[in-house]
Amino acid sequence: MHGMVVDTKYLADMSTELGARLNEITANIYEYAGHPFNLNSPKQLGQVLFDELGLPVIRRTSTGYSTDAAVLDELSGKHPIIELILEFRQIDKLKSTYVDALPGLVNPQTGRVHTWLSQTGTTTGRLSSRDPNLQNIPVRSDLGKLVRGAFVAPEGYMLLGCDYSQVELRILAHITQDPELLGAFHRDE
Repeated sequence: MHGMVVDTKYLADMSTELGARLNEITANIYEYAGHPFNLNSPKQLGQVLFDELGLPVIRRTSTGYSTDAAVLDELSGKHPIIELILEFRQIDKLKSTYVDALPGLVNPQTGRVHTWLSQTGTTTGRLSSRDPNLQNIPVRSDLGKLVRGAFVAPEGYMLLGCDYSQVELRILAHITQDPELLGAFHRDE
């Protein structure tokens, strides 16, 4: 109910920067392909990668070539266009899903983004977030960290992120006092 403060100016600036980077990547992809095409069309992308550039076909779908993330990961290193497409998809996804969408989700009365938290949405009993899902913002990528930087603490407060590694197993070790399980944690295994 309290919500999260989001720095919309930060996101607007980030959107501009990411848009410029997407334009740059797109131009480079078109240069490798030899012509413009719809990067969001699996059919057109498949034609460029497999028919025009002659990359090996990894998997087909009922409508043509598969260009999903697994296929592109497998093709990684076989042509410079692949890394550009993967970067394009990552930036485009974060830009559209979070950078451009979050400012529109700020509640005008509270000035905050309100997500729905559910304790019954997962089998482990952990909280799940939806509308928007704030748990899907990547934590390990530099770009994900930048997006997370848009969440700020109100004046006089701070945000604290905590992640207790293997918390369920640690609780199990404590409750059962199993010597092997306790030993594994003591040995940082």
